[in-house]
Amino acid sequence: MAVPIAVLDCDLLLYGRGHRTLDRFKLEDVTDEYLVSTYGFPRQFICYLVDLLGATLSRPTQRSRAISPETQILAALGFYTSGSFQTRMGDAIGISQASMSRCVANVTEALVERASQFIHFPKDEATVQTLKEDFYGLAGMPGVLGVVDCTHVAIKAPNAEDLSYVNRKGLHSLNCLMVCDSRGVLLSAETHWPGSLADCAVLEQAALTSQFETELHKDGWLLGDSSFLLRTWLMTPLHIPETPAEYRYNMAHSATHNVIERTFRTIRSRFRCLDGSKGTLQYSPEKSSHIILACCVLHNISLQHGLDVWSAPATGHVEQSEEEYEQTESVDSEACRVRQELLLTHFS
Repeated sequence: MAVPIAVLDCDLLLYGRGHRTLDRFKLEDVTDEYLVSTYGFPRQFICYLVDLLGATLSRPTQRSRAISPETQILAALGFYTSGSFQTRMGDAIGISQASMSRCVANVTEALVERASQFIHFPKDEATVQTLKEDFYGLAGMPGVLGVVDCTHVAIKAPNAEDLSYVNRKGLHSLNCLMVCDSRGVLLSAETHWPGSLADCAVLEQAALTSQFETELHKDGWLLGDSSFLLRTWLMTPLHIPETPAEYRYNMAHSATHNVIERTFRTIRSRFRCLDGSKGTLQYSPEKSSHIILACCVLHNISLQHGLDVWSAPATGHVEQSEEEYEQTESVDSEACRVRQELLLTHFS
């Protein structure tokens, strides 16, 4: 019986079987402008990723035909930055839509494996001190080790309907907890939390909380907005400032904390698969979480390479925070003492 051509892999029709790498696209054959417009990044950055991920992407598989690491990376970058598996993207590098999907999965897992290499808090005292000084230079807020906030990324409804992923807008999403430095470099990224969880509940259960309560520096703090509770290591704004010192503290807090809002806009602007303009991520919550984390890794690598897009205008739909701030102050007396001492020492 004849097999309909539509069910065959285009790669098989074009190249046949054989243990060989399919090098369909050569970076040296195109301009940087083309690479940036089509895949979101210049040649030097793409070559770095090939060196970084090449060994992982060349691992032996059960498939008889291998796609080169270079082609896999281009396919994944095309998806991350456009949010689309459209045929034109596959046509540009000579692979089918099914192969595009496999490439995205392979590159995503390779990047997730390296997340701790690129997303972490500094360890040595000199770097920590520089981190604080950079934050202080923004608006005069001392002792800041990072700014923290949550952002929602829309996903498709899980196959087994799970209401834990339904957020306050009635949409399915992941609530992602992130911390960044004064340049927007991510220091922590937890991308797997269900969208129904409030920001304060995410932080309560997060690895970040365990880190700061058991491991990290005792002479500094994160800055979080009013969706979080005040802690000794997390300074939040005063809900009802009354004195000049309290107003100055809140103004410095807001100006410093704004860095992470800009970072969220940067990530969505660069990685359109997350911004909602092409619809929700069409994957399970686990796979969607990995795609978000992979984009976070690429965000940090791009900043290492000087690819700062903060000056670029945001495009597409931007998912706003789901949080409705509950105006309740912390009952942690030690945290209140720490904030009051900060007010008296630096803002009075």
